[in-house]
Amino acid sequence: MTDVTRIPVRAEQPYDVLVGSGLLGELPALVGERARRVAVIAPAALAATADAIREDLAADGREAICLEVPDGEAAKTGEVAAFCWGILGQSGFTRTDAIVGVGGGSTTDLAGFVAATWLRGVPFVTIPTTVLGMVDAAVGGKTGINIDAGKNLVGAFHEPAGVLCDLNALETLSRHDLVAGLAEAVKCGLVRDQAILDIVLADPVSATQWDSPALREVIERAITVKADVVSADLREKVGTGVLGREVLNYGHTFGHAIEQVERYRWRHGAAISVGMVYVAELARLAGLLDDEGVALHREVLGTLGLPTAYPAGHWDDLLAAMRRDKKTRGDILRFVALRSIGQPELLEGPDPAILAAAYAEVST
Repeated sequence: MTDVTRIPVRAEQPYDVLVGSGLLGELPALVGERARRVAVIAPAALAATADAIREDLAADGREAICLEVPDGEAAKTGEVAAFCWGILGQSGFTRTDAIVGVGGGSTTDLAGFVAATWLRGVPFVTIPTTVLGMVDAAVGGKTGINIDAGKNLVGAFHEPAGVLCDLNALETLSRHDLVAGLAEAVKCGLVRDQAILDIVLADPVSATQWDSPALREVIERAITVKADVVSADLREKVGTGVLGREVLNYGHTFGHAIEQVERYRWRHGAAISVGMVYVAELARLAGLLDDEGVALHREVLGTLGLPTAYPAGHWDDLLAAMRRDKKTRGDILRFVALRSIGQPELLEGPDPAILAAAYAEVST
């Protein structure tokens, strides 16, 4: 293992996010000496990787088992979580044993939720294998599953013991999945670190190559943004009108609505990309963000090949989905908006007319 970057997350239970190549040697230390049993949760597509991890843990003297779960959002259900709990019970997992989640953001969300709820919390380690997982889902301690009413409405805060971002895992990632994951990195650039936007615009080809220094820097910068935010506000307990961890929801209110209306057939990053353009247009109509700021959203996301528009004719369904979003308070819709790049603020209860007008600006 060489050239490893350690990014600290100084939250309630401090841990490191490791970025580099050949990181699996770090796993035994992260699961802890007391963990005699380890459950490796992974989708079917990563069965070989999960089995290799199981063998490494077994060689270290652990009793390791693999739990195969569905790919993508299909893993984030109560039924799949119950399946995992059943296996843990049959295998005699105790509070000192550990769970390892291997895969994209959906898998690590599920694994974290299972770890948070088994015996009211057992240690877990995330090994994200996608750009989206590395820069977003695997870091920060938010775990959850979906229900019919919406995405991530059932969940818990449960911090990992560590995160291993092995960049070699990106080699087999499809270009569509790699680019979709970059939407969350662009989000970090828009709300906090404009250097991310500069890197993308300077060389978009390198920024989308799995083994390029440009992509690694984008990933590390995005992780650093998230680590800094969650270190200051793990549980989104900052008072009304003040942005803490909620800043990471930029573009997500409308983006999650798209995912729900589309029944999760859209990639998360694609939905969030449109969600960011929507809220930029909303901020412009509310007198916050200038035309140049909106244009920058469209330029950066469009340069990467991410969508910036959504079909017309779905406003009622999208609005209903936004009203069920977990960021809503009572009947008041709340959006993270930008006054300028890098200067986010809350936009609460915007006029229904500008909500609809912003949709018109992103409709095709």
